[in-house]
Amino acid sequence: MASDRSSGEDFTRPLRRLLLVVLSLCLFLLFLVWRIDSPRVERFRAQIVDTVVPRMDWAAAPITATVKLFRDYQSYQQLHEQNQELRRELRQMTAWKEAALQLEQENARLRDLNNVQLDPKLTYITAVVLADSGSPFRQSVLINVGSRDGIVDGWATMDGIGLVGRVSGVGANTSRIVLVTDSSSRIPAEIQPSGQRALVVGDNSSAPPIDFLEDPDLVRPGDRIVTSGDGKVFPPGLLIGQVAQDPGGRLRVRLAADYERLEFLRVLRDLGARRVENPSALLSTGIPPDAEPPAAPEAESDG
Repeated sequence: MASDRSSGEDFTRPLRRLLLVVLSLCLFLLFLVWRIDSPRVERFRAQIVDTVVPRMDWAAAPITATVKLFRDYQSYQQLHEQNQELRRELRQMTAWKEAALQLEQENARLRDLNNVQLDPKLTYITAVVLADSGSPFRQSVLINVGSRDGIVDGWATMDGIGLVGRVSGVGANTSRIVLVTDSSSRIPAEIQPSGQRALVVGDNSSAPPIDFLEDPDLVRPGDRIVTSGDGKVFPPGLLIGQVAQDPGGRLRVRLAADYERLEFLRVLRDLGARRVENPSALLSTGIPPDAEPPAAPEAESDG
């Protein structure tokens, strides 16, 4: 068996060498033919191409199919990505639809609130908020109406729904509005439906506390808070907000006015209200200042 293998290898080895030499010569001749710049050789090359190429479609078919399959895979991948993107947009649109429904309900509620009729004596002038000077120590805004528009110090301002503050400082063309949240703000209020009287005290927070409440047991979170008109500083019946309770159990006001977007304000012309020019007038006992105090009764004598 060893002799047969050795004889077979002795036969195939020279044959391989011969084939290698022939293949090398053919490739070399093909290279020369393809590189020779001659009209005859050019026509010969053209004849070879015209003869061989049309008959090589069967060899290019797998390559063409592979390329087509790869392009189809890319198209499928793009369709899959577009499908995923459409699914994400559909989820976003579903969330936006829910938000739109909530905004529609809120808009309807606000329209109902705007239909509330104020005191016929109250008219208003609309002003634009020019600047917000809110700080940890003072809460106020500047509006574009002043004394030339008839603005009077002390008038109430609203954003169309809830009380925002009062005029505190009037210039010729601008006015300063001290907000309800300012630490200097004290608003006499009435809580409905219990009718309890209290003070809404500003503390530079977005939810002012409620102080001096007559009977806290009659007040529940969600009750409506309006101005009481005590002291004639604010007209009665202006909406302030709703009662809320903080984690510490203290009652506060969830303000009806949108303090995050104060763009336009209504300055209420309270022509029937008394102007507060002297702060001590709020503590008046009802006796005219020029009247003499009543004489003390004389003690009766025993004799």
